[in-house]
Amino acid sequence: MTFHADEYKAAAGRYRAGMPFRRVGRSGLDLPAISLGLWHNFGDDVPLERQQAILRRAFDKGITHFDLANNYGPPYGSAERNFGTIFARDFRPYRDELIISSKAGYDMWPGPYGQGGGSRKYILASADQSLKRMGLDYVDIFYSHRFDETTPLEETMGALDTLVRQGKALYVGISSYSGERTREAVDILREMGTPLLINQPSYSMLNRWVEEDLLDVLEETGVGCIAFSPLAQGMLTSKYLKGIPQGSRASQGKSLSPDLLTETSLKHVRALNTMAKKRGQTLAQMAIAWLLRDHRVTSVLVGASSVEQLDDNLQAVKNLAFTDAELAKIDKHAVDAGINLWARSSDA
Repeated sequence: MTFHADEYKAAAGRYRAGMPFRRVGRSGLDLPAISLGLWHNFGDDVPLERQQAILRRAFDKGITHFDLANNYGPPYGSAERNFGTIFARDFRPYRDELIISSKAGYDMWPGPYGQGGGSRKYILASADQSLKRMGLDYVDIFYSHRFDETTPLEETMGALDTLVRQGKALYVGISSYSGERTREAVDILREMGTPLLINQPSYSMLNRWVEEDLLDVLEETGVGCIAFSPLAQGMLTSKYLKGIPQGSRASQGKSLSPDLLTETSLKHVRALNTMAKKRGQTLAQMAIAWLLRDHRVTSVLVGASSVEQLDDNLQAVKNLAFTDAELAKIDKHAVDAGINLWARSSDA
């Protein structure tokens, strides 16, 4: 794995590249409408040079937010370590222009203290490990990656509060918490004096659980929302319109089971694809734009396996407007596809 030999200088027009910024709830922080998630494509199975090229292009196009977690890879920890290598090489001069986030919640190291959850021991140790891997003094946002029903919520939120008071995180967030649990987290952190900044739920046209009550709770409590898996693990792209191609996530069993690609589901996806074409967008672009139709959604996290894929997704911000007729037609086909892999945490 090698780097590009040239010294990186960020594009002078990166803030004129057309990326809108949105305020995170009732905080003082803005995020780009599209953020880059490093869940896939930044582990040791991807050449470091390709990762570097994607990160460079993202920043050059106005993406100031890079989102990670301790267990991103493969193997666990490698996405943070690889990001840290690239950060030291390219992005350290731009640290104050970046929002870098990480999370802890799932199994990470052997023994009873590394199996994930929300204990104070696990979260504080995880944060220290993440900072070391990335070569950072602090992250801008640190998340509880999932709700842990076996740990008092006061303990989990107390650990996040400690990270802020230690200067290791500027803000704190939660991921995949239900509306009810979000409200509880808000109240606990408010008493501690550390506001909850943001919730990161899965949300897409084929996974609309947040519309039941979570988005209303976020608006009421002044908490932001950043949606992950906006393309439904690839279902909301042109990739599966004619079946399962070799090398795709579904063919490899990576976060998308072939069992979900039923003829009924694909019929809805094909109809959405037809609508996207009429709007002059790809299906992926329309799926991202559709999430941003709601003012309660601060940002949408996209992944990218190449610069070309990133560029394609970024075109979504060029057409964010939907007519009432378009939204009504989309609603007929934007139906649950059973792809919410994180339901256990949000249902707890």
